[in-house]
Amino acid sequence: MNAVFILLTVQVLAGAFDTFWHHELHARLPRHAAARRELVLHAAREAIYGVVFVALGWSEWHGALAWLLAALLMVEVVLTLADFLEEDRSRKLPPSERVLHTLLAVVYGVFLAALAPHLLAWAMRPVGVAWTPHGLASWAMTVFAAGVFAWSARDAFAARSLCRLASPSGARGRAVRPECGVTRTDHLIVPAVLVTGATGFIGRTLVAQLRRDGARVIALARDVTQAQAEFGPEVRVVDRLGAVPAETRIDAVVNLAGARVLGMPWTAARRATLLASRVDVTASVVDLMRRLEQRPRVLVSASAVGFYGASPGASFEPLDEQSPRRPGQFQSDLCVAIEHEARRAEALGVRVVRMRFGVVLGRGDGAYPMLALSSRLGLGAVLGSGRQPAPWIHLDDAVALLRHAMADSGLSGPLNAVAPETRSQADFARAMAASFGRRVRLRMPAAPLRWMLGEMADLLLEGQNVVPKAAIEAGFRFRHPTLDGAFASLAAAPPAIDTAH
Repeated sequence: MNAVFILLTVQVLAGAFDTFWHHELHARLPRHAAARRELVLHAAREAIYGVVFVALGWSEWHGALAWLLAALLMVEVVLTLADFLEEDRSRKLPPSERVLHTLLAVVYGVFLAALAPHLLAWAMRPVGVAWTPHGLASWAMTVFAAGVFAWSARDAFAARSLCRLASPSGARGRAVRPECGVTRTDHLIVPAVLVTGATGFIGRTLVAQLRRDGARVIALARDVTQAQAEFGPEVRVVDRLGAVPAETRIDAVVNLAGARVLGMPWTAARRATLLASRVDVTASVVDLMRRLEQRPRVLVSASAVGFYGASPGASFEPLDEQSPRRPGQFQSDLCVAIEHEARRAEALGVRVVRMRFGVVLGRGDGAYPMLALSSRLGLGAVLGSGRQPAPWIHLDDAVALLRHAMADSGLSGPLNAVAPETRSQADFARAMAASFGRRVRLRMPAAPLRWMLGEMADLLLEGQNVVPKAAIEAGFRFRHPTLDGAFASLAAAPPAIDTAH
């Protein structure tokens, strides 16, 4: 059985790498509605592997039970083939994932060949389960089983959550309650809305709302297959703006494209990636506007409160849309470059709104899910002094403010997309913990964070006391103006989607 255990170990390690690198880090399957079936298949396969690990690690299945175990292994083959077909249908696999899948298939085939003689020998014995431990190998199989059972439950839960939160396919044209700050007459029923970064955290919600309201949507996405599977045939998905014909009628453009700022350290290569992922797309948007026969009336382009830079040791005075930038700080320089490119559209007669987002809080993605998990486990922490302001906005209000900016013809220029109440990071952590009935007991000193993250640590340790002056003056009404109320709504169980017309 040593060969069997070695092959299973290789299968586990390769499968774990595939899961974390391809499924979680790159495809981010639990956040895409199109991945529901794939997650269900993953959950079923992981559960089968868990049973196999426990069964082979500690016992021998004799008689008819050996054939039952063989049947279970064949079911895994069928599920794997179904998984391959589903992946090809729902998303574009990178070459590394295809190579790894081939390796996994080969290893599994060799594993079946190595196990077959043992199964045949066990099938010749009387029906029963014989206790047969294999020392360290048995405990290794137990650890593997615990891991795959836990991940199976997690994938099943993620698939169930996506089913509950997915937009109904027949929702086109149905009545929808207006968003806060937008009246029924403000809802955009336009020839078409172009959304870049459409499969991102904010983009998915915006596209879903526009679809429900009957708008035609053109979505720019890197993975056309995944985006089309997620949005359905009513959304036109392109992977480059050059594919949009000049005669296309586009009334509004919402530019949300960009790689995550908080993540990998800001090395020179990472800074170049962050800059290119935003500035290049924004430049492509402006180029598209130039060649369209009829130009859009509005461009709403995403920036961030990082425009105002970090203010270490400052008094944290309120910062409105007219407050200055901080040259020399990367987060400020990045936002300035994005906004400079977006403003080129003004020369074309297009109204431009530059939205400066704080931390967007929502269940599906962004900072909230990981912070919420830490708080539930009692691992919420005060970062550095904890006095730094933490500007934020609820996802509902972020999308509603985007739509308000699209609809209000008198609104242009910078627009701070933050809630009216900005509290310190310590208060932010305590409020989140309190929403789960927990307390904050941990503190992370500033020095280790600066050592690990470099200048990126400013995003966590230095804040901006940003106020939504322009939004309030434009008559926008926040659904979640206070942090306690926002966290209470996020901590509550997500409501089921009403599919009735």
